[in-house]
Formats: sequence, structure tokens, C-alpha cells
Amino acid sequence: MNFEFTEEQIMIQESAKEFAVNEIAPTAIERDKNAVFPAEIVKQMGELGFMGMMVSPDYGGAGMDTISYVLAMIEISKVDASLGVVMSVNNSLVCWGLESYGSDFIKEKYLTPLAQGKKLGSFALSEPEAGSDATKQKTTADKDGDFYILNGIKNWISNGQSADYHLVMATTDKEKAHKGISTFLVEKGTEGFEHGVKEDKLGIRSSDTCSITFDNCKVPVENLVWEEGKGFNFAMNTLNGGRIGIASQAIGIAEASMEASIKYAQERKAFGKEIAKFQAIQFMISDMAVKIDAAKMLTYKAAAVKDAGKSYVSEAAMAKLYASKISVECALDAIQIHGGYGYVREYLVERYLRDSKITEIYEGTSEIQKIIIARSLLK
Repeated sequence: MNFEFTEEQIMIQESAKEFAVNEIAPTAIERDKNAVFPAEIVKQMGELGFMGMMVSPDYGGAGMDTISYVLAMIEISKVDASLGVVMSVNNSLVCWGLESYGSDFIKEKYLTPLAQGKKLGSFALSEPEAGSDATKQKTTADKDGDFYILNGIKNWISNGQSADYHLVMATTDKEKAHKGISTFLVEKGTEGFEHGVKEDKLGIRSSDTCSITFDNCKVPVENLVWEEGKGFNFAMNTLNGGRIGIASQAIGIAEASMEASIKYAQERKAFGKEIAKFQAIQFMISDMAVKIDAAKMLTYKAAAVKDAGKSYVSEAAMAKLYASKISVECALDAIQIHGGYGYVREYLVERYLRDSKITEIYEGTSEIQKIIIARSLLK
């Protein structure tokens, strides 16, 4: 494995870092406090090519590899994990799925503006009674002439209020269980479509999350993605790439925790010297560095395998499982190093802890990742 990044990859990393520090950081605390969606920043990210990084230039994308995407995701998430998940959903779950399985019509009409950042997408799989067990879809899509009529509810939808286009999994044939699930692209504003109120979340508060409902919502047949009955496969295949994005988000949070800890430890004095000179603090910081480097190696490997066109299911699950775990651990240690100051909003580390926890839950809980890894080993 080559551990050297290309000049282009380094340039993308530096560009993302510069944008995050100069454009995202100044409003991150206030947006987190007031749960404000960063619409203007998302638009700027689109203009810079960060919202369709891996999409072919034929459809308005930047045509970059997954390694470049990971590097950019880490830098964005290090400053604001809320922007990280907005970016991840649009890139990994929406654009990748449409480019891989969408018709020429869908790619031209919907993928292109999504990849250009002119439109924003969401991925609607979860339901009140279908979380980790995504086979239990109760949202239905009944064909009626040139339309499918959707009825049901989805919840925990990232970008739910702000998205222009929604990828929705719904049952088209109840008799076929998970083989009777299909995927549809539903435009915001379609009659019968409504989004709920924004969830008041623990973390990633600047990212909007809500439920969406369908009440006899008419979707044109040409908005069927892939084929009838392929919706479950579509969702699972898409989530594999999404886990690389969330692993990158988790690494960004962990790095931010470590950097804040180093800075504070070198400034804070106790018993007549900087606390960075105490072995207990040094051990925590060194543990952070080792964990973060290991998480990066797993994530880079998953990205490299994906770029090579090989199956990366297990690699993505490993990266997501470990990176999310160490993200929480690094944030907890950062608060411990900061002491009482780590418990107040004035210092950023309390936000890192709140933001980190969700990485162990969405796009497959840690327990689901373990099942995926075990199945790959025991098959």
C-alpha cells in the first residue's frame, strides 16, 4: 500500500482545511447553540466541488477519488461535524447511489445539480419501526398508471428539511419482504410530501434532522431508481460507502479533540509547570495519537479498496466501527484534560463529545458493524 498522497490529494486536503478554518469556524459555535442550518456555507462548498467530489465531471462532479474525499471530510469535520454530515450524505449516500444505479434521465435531471451543489439531497431509509432492521419497511409505493403513490413516514432524516431531493425506500410488493422494497427520488414540494419539525439533538445541531411523511404522494414512474425490488440492495450498497464518510467525520472530531488538548496542556499550569509535562497528560495525548492514526489507516484502506473497484464492505465497517469508537474516547479524554473548563461551552471540547456520539449510531450502529464484519469472516 502506498502511504504517499498525490499532489492533487494534498491540494484538496489543504483547500478543505483553509475553507473550514476561514469560512466554517467563525460561525460554528453560534450555529451549534441555535441549531441553525448553514445554507450559505453549503452553497459555497458546492461551488468549491465538495458536494459531488466523486461524481464524474460528465454529471457536474469533481471526478476525485475516495482518498481525496476522506481527506476533505476529515478537515471539514474537524472544524464542524455538522457540515461533515451534510457533506457526507450528499456525496456518499445520494450522489453515489444515483450515479451507480440511476437512469440517464435521473442522472441528467437530478444528479448533476446535486453534484454541482446547486441542490441538496437526503437518504430516507429509517422508519419509526425500521431502524437497524431496515427490512421492515412500512412505507408503501403502489403503482397507478404513470405514477407510484407513496404513503408512510420516515424518521431521523439528515438534511430532511433542507434537501431538495429525497431518496426514499418504500415497499412495492409486501409478499416479497426485503426483495419487494424499491427506491424513489421524491422532489421537495411534491403534493403529499411534508417534513416534520427539526429534532432537538444532543450533537451535530447545525445539521437538520427531521421526519418526513407521504400522504398519497404521487411520484412519476421515471423517478424509480434502479429497478422494482432492488431498493434494499440499493440502500445496503450505498451505506457501505457512507460508512467511509462517517469514519472520516469521526476522525475529524477525534483530531480536533487531540489538537485542543495539546494546546490547552501547553498553556495550562498546575503545581508550577505546564500540565503537558505531567506523565498522566502525556499518556492521554499519546493514546489519542495512536488511536487516530490507526483509525486513519483503516479508513484509508477502505477508501483505497473502494477506488480499486473491489468489495469494501468489511473494510468500511471496520473503519466506521473503530473510528467512531475512538472519536468518543478522544473527546472524553479531551474533557478530562481540560478539567472544569472542558465542561463549559466556552471551550470546544464539550461539543466534540456531543458530536462524536452519533457516529456510533447512524449509518449502522457499532453493533451492526460487528455483525457485518463477523459475517464476512464466517461465510
